[in-house]
Amino acid sequence: MGKPVILAVDDDVSVLEAVIQDLRRKYGATYRIMRAASGQAALDTCSQLQQRGDAVALFLSDQRMPGMSGVDFLEKAQTLYPAAKRALLTAYADTEAAIKAINTAKIHYYLTKPWDPPEEQLYPVLDDLLEGWNEQYKPPFEGLRVIGPRWSLQDYQVRDFLSRNQVPYVWLDPERDSEAVDLMQRFKLDDSKLPALLFSDGSSLVQPSQTELAERVGLSTHAAKDFYDLVVVGAGPAGLAAAVYGASEGLRTLVVEPEAPGGQAGSSSRIENYLGFPSGLSGADLARRAYVQASRFGAEFLTQRVGMIRADNQYRLACLSDGREVSSHVCLISTGVNYRRLDAPGIDRLTGLGVYYGAALVEARSCKDEEVFIVGGANSAGQAAMHFSKYAGKVTMLVRGDSLENSMSKYLINQIAETSNIRVEVHSQVLEAIGGSRLESLRIGNSEGECVRPASAVFIFIGAAPSTDWLPASVMRDPNGFVLSGPDLQVEGKYPRIWKEERAPYLLETSMPGVFVAGDVRHGSVKRAASAVGEGSIAVQFMHQYLARF
Repeated sequence: MGKPVILAVDDDVSVLEAVIQDLRRKYGATYRIMRAASGQAALDTCSQLQQRGDAVALFLSDQRMPGMSGVDFLEKAQTLYPAAKRALLTAYADTEAAIKAINTAKIHYYLTKPWDPPEEQLYPVLDDLLEGWNEQYKPPFEGLRVIGPRWSLQDYQVRDFLSRNQVPYVWLDPERDSEAVDLMQRFKLDDSKLPALLFSDGSSLVQPSQTELAERVGLSTHAAKDFYDLVVVGAGPAGLAAAVYGASEGLRTLVVEPEAPGGQAGSSSRIENYLGFPSGLSGADLARRAYVQASRFGAEFLTQRVGMIRADNQYRLACLSDGREVSSHVCLISTGVNYRRLDAPGIDRLTGLGVYYGAALVEARSCKDEEVFIVGGANSAGQAAMHFSKYAGKVTMLVRGDSLENSMSKYLINQIAETSNIRVEVHSQVLEAIGGSRLESLRIGNSEGECVRPASAVFIFIGAAPSTDWLPASVMRDPNGFVLSGPDLQVEGKYPRIWKEERAPYLLETSMPGVFVAGDVRHGSVKRAASAVGEGSIAVQFMHQYLARF
């Protein structure tokens, strides 16, 4: 689709030429300036523009024209382009008729001829009209389309991956959107080939793997070099902070992240206690800002998964899931944590089909006017409840404890209490998820017994656990899997002594020299985004101390 159109109409050739010249001089860079010598010719042009899918921003028509007056034309044009602004050019003697036309033909403005100088008599009026049109105008989406049913795990995973990587797309559900059915016929798709991605160049991708999806939307899946100064494993707040400070201080930095920058914090709908943002910001916005900042300093991002870290003399090697290895002087483990799985019948089977872990923000609009359940009582659960309350008819929080006081920030507790469609039920837990091809109801236990309640979606926030099984035994962890570092490696009698260096380990250094840890995956960390950012930042300073020894 081309630029929006400004259409000028006048039967006087000299006047029309003057109008066109003035319009092109001011608006030609942003709008396509077109002309017509009569009302009927202008209507024919409008029909052609409609067939091509072009938008008209403004009609500027003379009043006195043979066959069809300017007012008559603007009335007819309104049925074709109701959102377009309509202005009438009149002689001074016609001003009374123009004023009446503002009411009868819903004309937005009239201008008297001549309009010299246009900088004073023409442009200010048209600027206001065009500004108003642009505020309301939503251009047709011409980018990526995702076709898939709501109750499909793979469709949810595709949409979640795109959203968290901030790839713009439009989702079309064949059960709700007629456009989806038309596109499926055009691209010869059936239900067995969903989800399908349709690109603006006419190509498509059917049921893609995450690697295929990442490559197709332009994410890097292969490291540009074999060696880096610093390899960061995980792009949550800690990893992003390390990337910013490492790259800005001259370290050749590679960040390896299998899903999307931001980690668990990136899926937070609103962070309101982050320093420097009094109005709050979303986790996605925080991740986007940090990603751009690190990239500007030269950090490289790789959509891959690290399967092992090993030492080779003074080098540290990260083994990627595609079988390749990248080596570095130092490495940072900042893989964060994952939400704990809820152990109840039906939960695993219905995951992605109405049962979700974390905020699952891509599902928010789908929950319009429905009742959704939030399981958990910490900040992440509270943020999700506030976000879903904007869409769902009712949000019910199921909390095992006595209240929210011991697990949630005060500002969130106050917001929840002031939100009329959020209900908090204490001493409550999910005992079973019930449904066939999708979640239909929940069996809930509380202090009064058990009950079965209808449910279309449940979002689970019941604590977090690190995914550190991929680390070698030489990287020490506590019994819960969190990575030990610094002084914790030297606590007498508590953990096996495997630190072999003559020097003491640096504060965030793991039991494998040259490998550091930061963020929620670290034993003893404070589970806050700001704390993770601080750890990722200071880890780089300890890396410099480590590197200075060689």
